[in-house]
Amino acid sequence: MNNIDDNNAVPYKEAVLKLPEFLPAMLEEEHGHEYTQKIIAGYSNRLVSLRVNTIKSSAEEIVGVLKDSGIKFKTVSWSNNAFVITNAREKSLWDLDIYKQGKIYLQSLSSMLPPIALMPKAGADILDMTAAPGGKTTEMAALSNNMAHITACEISRVRAEKLKYNLNKQGTTCVYVMIQDARRLDDFFSFDQILLDAPCSGSGTLDINNVKIKTTFTQKLIEKSIALQAALLKKAIKLLKPGGEMVYSTCSVLSSENEEILEKMLSDKNIDVIPIQFPGMDELPMLPTKIPGTLSIYPNSYYEGFFIARIKKRR
Repeated sequence: MNNIDDNNAVPYKEAVLKLPEFLPAMLEEEHGHEYTQKIIAGYSNRLVSLRVNTIKSSAEEIVGVLKDSGIKFKTVSWSNNAFVITNAREKSLWDLDIYKQGKIYLQSLSSMLPPIALMPKAGADILDMTAAPGGKTTEMAALSNNMAHITACEISRVRAEKLKYNLNKQGTTCVYVMIQDARRLDDFFSFDQILLDAPCSGSGTLDINNVKIKTTFTQKLIEKSIALQAALLKKAIKLLKPGGEMVYSTCSVLSSENEEILEKMLSDKNIDVIPIQFPGMDELPMLPTKIPGTLSIYPNSYYEGFFIARIKKRR
């Protein structure tokens, strides 16, 4: 799949007027004008994408069903199980048996990347710190052939029920759900691998057509997100076994939620950033990052804005 931006994006000057006044200036300062234009152009409608649930199905089966249903799709070079739907929206997929039976999971391409970067292993004790609604949890189960031992934390009881529903629908049998604030997990726990897809401002997933965007996306939201992210990351490092690895990710393109959070943790010398490498990643619409080896993605018609870092604990 080529790295193509949305030709139907809202014109740049018009898009800027729809955003909170502080955001374009913040993006310009952090990323420069060229990348700011790309980011803001990406705040338009995004194509639907899905992941094959290899616990229940195969790429070959899903391709056959999509073709028989007249649904057109594109593939990506970094996964045989990810497809971008080019002529249909989500509602068209809801009626398919492969959706009802949990053989596919509707998931953005960017959100599929943190589990791929983590490389969950069969037999490993894995913590998913903020698990609902379960896209990355079920993906980790599938990547480990349903043979990892995954603890999925979710602070909200309502969201935890949605998580359990999706786990059951996807046929995952290796996940234990805890209705718990991951920041308050007992330090008795320890894990071989951790996924921290941290709550964030969502600056990489904004919708320029959302009329409430100026009131919902605020500097206060960013500040609140930063505090939560720092607390979760600090806890994750404590719970990670010596020699263990984790992935920290957000759907933000702001360095204050990404590199700056990580830099503060790196200063204690107990963790190292492990460069992210996987086949096909050159296809991704990447932003320059302040920490070598981390991955930052700007939004376009295929991808959400995302940041991903792989971390190893020394001792």
